[in-house]
Amino acid sequence: MNGDDRLNLSVVNDSSQLPHTFAETVAQIKDVVLRRFTEEADRKSLYYHTKAHIQNVQRRSHQIFEVVYPALVQEAPAMLPELERTEMLLDLCAVAHDMVQRFEHSTQHHTARKRKPGVSETATIEELVDCINQLNRQLEQQNVNHDARLTDADIAVIREAIQATICVFDAQEQAIYQPLLYDLDRSVSIVTRILALADIGALGMDGIEAYNQEGSLLFLEENPDVIPLLEDGTIYQLQETNPALAENIRQRLLIRCRFQVSFAKSRVARIKQELQGFPEAAIPVLIKETFQYLTPETVQQIEATTPTDEATDLGELLQFFRFEQYLDAGAQ
Repeated sequence: MNGDDRLNLSVVNDSSQLPHTFAETVAQIKDVVLRRFTEEADRKSLYYHTKAHIQNVQRRSHQIFEVVYPALVQEAPAMLPELERTEMLLDLCAVAHDMVQRFEHSTQHHTARKRKPGVSETATIEELVDCINQLNRQLEQQNVNHDARLTDADIAVIREAIQATICVFDAQEQAIYQPLLYDLDRSVSIVTRILALADIGALGMDGIEAYNQEGSLLFLEENPDVIPLLEDGTIYQLQETNPALAENIRQRLLIRCRFQVSFAKSRVARIKQELQGFPEAAIPVLIKETFQYLTPETVQQIEATTPTDEATDLGELLQFFRFEQYLDAGAQ
């Protein structure tokens, strides 16, 4: 990445243009992050990692926070003054966690582009912390209220929370999970736990339709070579005009379908363990209401409606993914 691609907050000589409260500082950083994020989505033809995803993670994060908040206050009333700051940090992390997307270089045609686990998240953290440090220096130079700055403790929370969104593949489950939530030697913050689960919470919190939509958007983002074929409609004649490419795409779609089923099973199997770090009083509500769709019945419905049979033809797979509805989603 060139230096010009990184976040930049130029020094502002007029202190009236600088934030004077913590809330204003967070808001200014979010504005800069969103500009950077929009540029990234446009330059790299992103369909899933767009503003819509950010908004969904923000919404889900705040839904979880609202459930956890009363329990946090009950467990430690002295935390009350800090919880407003905690929620603002959570929102900042939700906005910034996918700011940079790095794909592995590949010379192969007609293959899915891939991300190496942790690379995008690390790049995001580095740029975001640089941005925060730039603004902190400006505030110090202009003698702005010290309380407006993000502290080292705030930055540590942000680092950890974004790190927790790193997913790795479990070969046995044929699904991804977030290993930081399983590190028994590490006590993670409530911001970290909430952001991680909100990031992969579409099925549990929003249901099957939202889950399938995310699958379609991820396929478009990871398989940009398919997009022109969808846009001009030639994909529907591929079995006659280019059988080899038709089979190539059919296999990629089948892989995605099978992952959708495996990931749903994994989410149902893992959620209770992942919630153990939350206040005990909040866990029953989180299970029964917040993550209400993580049930065996949901998995059964996904298995029944998702085409995974090896004999499934390309037309049926395309009908399942409904790509035409999402072709305009890139960089939105």
